[in-house]
Amino acid sequence: MGQININVTPEFDAALVRLMRVRGIRSKSEAIRTAVAEASERAAAAAPVEDFTAWIGLALGGEGNPRPRFASHDDLWR
Repeated sequence: MGQININVTPEFDAALVRLMRVRGIRSKSEAIRTAVAEASERAAAAAPVEDFTAWIGLALGGEGNPRPRFASHDDLWR
């Protein structure tokens, strides 16, 4: 496991101690791991899910190339 060394403000330290007291967590490192894991889960749940299924076949409805270089798809490979 990697190690991170940080300098914290007194306000951060007070909030961390408050979290430890409320959750019954004994170590600051465990409190930080818990807070980061919960924040990560919340962010992932709030992230919009991209849905591109409406784009399927969209290009097929447009006009074709008026002067194609190849007569067919097979001519591409000859």
